[in-house]
Amino acid sequence: MGGISRPVRAALTAVAAAAIAVTMIDTGQAPAHATTSDFPVQLVTVDTPTRADKELLQTLGLDLTEHAGHDFIEVVLHSAEEEDALREAGLTWDVRISDLAMRTAEVNQINEEYAASTEESPLPSGRTTYRTLADYNTDMTKLAEMRPDIVKEFELPHTSLEGKTVRGIEISRDVHEAEDGRPVFAIMGLHHAREWPSGELTMEFAYDLVTNYGSDQRITNLLDKARVLVVPVTNPDGFEKSINDGLLLDLRELDDGGLVSILGTPGNAYKRKNCRMLDGQEPLAGECAAATSNGGFGVGIDTNRNYGGLWGGPGAGTEFFGPTYRGPAPFSEPETQNIREMVSSKQVTTLITNHTFSNLVLRPNGVKPDTIGPDGNPIGQPHDEEAMKALGAKMAAQNGYRNIHGWELYDTTGTTEDWSYNATGGFGYTFEIGEHEFHPPYPEVVDEYVGAGEHEGKGNREAFLIALENAIDPQAHSVIAGKAPAGATLRLTKSFATPTWESSISDTIETTMRVGEKGKFEWHVNPSTRPIVMDRQYEVLAEEPLRSESFEGTTPAPTEHVDHEFTVTESDVDLLEVKLDWATPDDMDLEVYYREADGSLTQVASSGQFVGEKERALVQQPQQGTYVFRVINYASTAPSYTVTGSLYATESETVPRQLIENYTLTCEKDGQVLEQIPVVVDRGQQVKAKLRDCLSRW
Repeated sequence: MGGISRPVRAALTAVAAAAIAVTMIDTGQAPAHATTSDFPVQLVTVDTPTRADKELLQTLGLDLTEHAGHDFIEVVLHSAEEEDALREAGLTWDVRISDLAMRTAEVNQINEEYAASTEESPLPSGRTTYRTLADYNTDMTKLAEMRPDIVKEFELPHTSLEGKTVRGIEISRDVHEAEDGRPVFAIMGLHHAREWPSGELTMEFAYDLVTNYGSDQRITNLLDKARVLVVPVTNPDGFEKSINDGLLLDLRELDDGGLVSILGTPGNAYKRKNCRMLDGQEPLAGECAAATSNGGFGVGIDTNRNYGGLWGGPGAGTEFFGPTYRGPAPFSEPETQNIREMVSSKQVTTLITNHTFSNLVLRPNGVKPDTIGPDGNPIGQPHDEEAMKALGAKMAAQNGYRNIHGWELYDTTGTTEDWSYNATGGFGYTFEIGEHEFHPPYPEVVDEYVGAGEHEGKGNREAFLIALENAIDPQAHSVIAGKAPAGATLRLTKSFATPTWESSISDTIETTMRVGEKGKFEWHVNPSTRPIVMDRQYEVLAEEPLRSESFEGTTPAPTEHVDHEFTVTESDVDLLEVKLDWATPDDMDLEVYYREADGSLTQVASSGQFVGEKERALVQQPQQGTYVFRVINYASTAPSYTVTGSLYATESETVPRQLIENYTLTCEKDGQVLEQIPVVVDRGQQVKAKLRDCLSRW
């Protein structure tokens, strides 16, 4: 930014450093704040060394982010009362960003400088700043006008609570022709209002496809074979409030020079949810913008907990002002109704919903496999776990993200991909974009798309392209082929009950295509039997280990560690279990490493339970070689310890397939049904549909 004095520039740098630094570890002794209004909205890292700690944190009604690990979850604190709730629960935390309003203002300064010094970014659009809601709508129209042969604008069926039209674009060869049976890829952003990069990367992928069609052979081939649906802003009301308030935050030099002050408050800059002010009622004009309630956090319904798949279960709030309030019923909100109807009316074979932040590729399911579901059986792994994990790993190799289930952060239900996958069979993923914050400096958004460092030239651009390639791969979905009269309309329908945590809801898939001039069709669809009713598995340890070895040692000094080596010679082992035990009710930690060929150590597991709880770490399918068990004295007075490594075979328990489902395939002429037949088709299978009556009656 031109015209900023050296003292102010130095002060800005200091503010940035202070804002992102870890500034304290709360021991429960810090003085309480006098009033909520005195409390700066903060991003804190809460220590959750055990599953019990994670579950306790989820009961406090706080604003949990998706940035979490085996021993922490990051949380946005909006008030002194929320800080007190952490303290009273006995949880400890670090403050990572001490004032999110100040941090947003500082980011705005960085973005202004970047835009002033950068004529065109490496993004497909060349953009240098965050988009507003109007910018998104303008860009979609621009692409449609630029390439009308491959881009078509569309409106989703339900306006927002404030009456806004939710818009998207479809990109493909012959985009204005009737549906012709090609597979569909869907990508979307901004379910959560404050997660600005999620919309940016969605929009940039659209630019990438449109501007490179015809010149880039890979993209041209993909758009010849698929239809791509792009909805960059699913929650326009919430996003509009977040971006408008966030961009107002500014830093200014005071008259006495060299100091920085902030003008304004966070407002809705960190709003998460939609603009529902009260269940079942539409907001009054201007009501949502005025209800900043602790940075816009409290008001609304979390649209990524409002989908029908296992709605109302773990990780979905029941209190209206809670951070993950699920709504009064599944699909109660126009935002989720829109995506439901879009996915249910298209054969979306692969779906990505973008969020921030945590550098994650998340896949179903949102609750851990041994959780007993509403049907009395364990939820289990997804039926397509092996294939979904492999695709997740392939995408994560491009952007450097972790490839995990949603439940490995904490339990969630009612999410986009948990519903879309279990109801339609199309593969679904959440991308948590970026490492540190909800809307970072724009140069980081650029890097997330095009890749940086060891992922330069890859990034989320490459990950999205791999997802699109999966969408067109017939081995990843199903195909119905056959002969029918040229110009006939084929309709594929299925009605079923989608289980929620409390009961079930009625769902319908209804898609159509037009038979081409040659009278042959090839329709790329999802499997007819939903994953939720297919067999699913969970692992149980054998009663006795294949081999076990124990090491006893003298407890090292506090914060010090002792290493023990354990060699795996067996070639076919399912699990390495490592247990650490000691006599006193205090705290030790355990880390497990694999020794590489060059002697370096790679961490493969760890356990950092709460005080008094013993440690247990697991390594799935351990490879042959030497492992190092590292015993760490976190805060123990025990004179000695025992660490034990055990190799196990595991047994897969199966929740059996409940039923086989079929589609109903209808052949129609001018709205008249000429023939209906049932079609059963599995993933990776092609079946022939024989429509003899339709051919003879045409």
